[in-house]
Amino acid sequence: MTLSPTYMCFVGIDIAAKTFAAAWVLPGQAPSPAHTFDQTDAGFAAVQAQLPPAIPAAQILMVMEATGSYWIRLAVTLHQAGYAVAVLNPKHVHNFAKSLPRRSKTDALDAQLLARFAAERQPPCWTPPPAVYHELRQRLMARDALMEMRQQARNQQHALSQWPVVVAAVTIRFDAVMTALDEQLHTLDHEIGTIVETGAWAASAAIVLSIPGIGIQCTAWLLVSTLNFTLCATPEALVAYAGLSPLQYESGSSVRGQAHVGHGGNARLRTVLYLASLSASRYNPPMQVFYTRLRERGKAVKVARCAVARKLLHLAWALVMKGQRFDPAYPLAQRDRATGELSAA
Repeated sequence: MTLSPTYMCFVGIDIAAKTFAAAWVLPGQAPSPAHTFDQTDAGFAAVQAQLPPAIPAAQILMVMEATGSYWIRLAVTLHQAGYAVAVLNPKHVHNFAKSLPRRSKTDALDAQLLARFAAERQPPCWTPPPAVYHELRQRLMARDALMEMRQQARNQQHALSQWPVVVAAVTIRFDAVMTALDEQLHTLDHEIGTIVETGAWAASAAIVLSIPGIGIQCTAWLLVSTLNFTLCATPEALVAYAGLSPLQYESGSSVRGQAHVGHGGNARLRTVLYLASLSASRYNPPMQVFYTRLRERGKAVKVARCAVARKLLHLAWALVMKGQRFDPAYPLAQRDRATGELSAA
């Protein structure tokens, strides 16, 4: 059994674009007044100098929200200095704030709120991801942006073509833009594929790619979003993280809502898994059987595909944990083994 660390100081940090506010609380005491620092190396050093000097860095829990990208430099700096750093989902903090009798909202008050959240909840520590995470994630984000730009150019060109007079020079420029974007996307796809197949996560990637229906892009997003399947301890937790768990909506005898997949969780991971389910339900034999059975039971197309997406995530997690590649005959062998055991009994 792993014991939780003992912290002697809890620091809440509210992040802004150019500054950040920090407040701290000692066990059994009220939060300190918040102090504002610049988002610079000097500001990072100043906040460390303000903390109680008698408390070791490892016994100080620093808590901040993952808002935008302004938190990253500070979090890495504090982690490298030996502090325990926790990076929170802003929704968790928002719900915590709603439970308190407070009305005003300022950076200083938010810093004190985060310090109180840290002292009461003691969230798990954050660790900077490896270099391969950044190599993949930034390329995937750039690919999404280029795909959106290409679609916008296509839409604008299509709208232009509806006019009775179309200027050829303008159409040529749109064609040039889309050609350039296609070249950039081709280059990005090649780089992503190379990193997936030969990078630090290549062993896990090979296992995931062995599952019919999951391609390079889905594999890359899976590895990045789950930190190579280390983010969650169980497949159920991973499904909930992706926002693919059906949510119950019942209360007493009057509310009997149908379970549904909500809008929470990692939306990008949920999207790529849903898209993978379209291919898996056609070309992955076990998933095809599973999808067909759900449809025959009257499940809607979207419900059945979300179920396939959940099953794909379960399957990927299990195979990576076991270090085994996908075996399409495994479900049949498992069924035959169970039948043999029943006959022997």
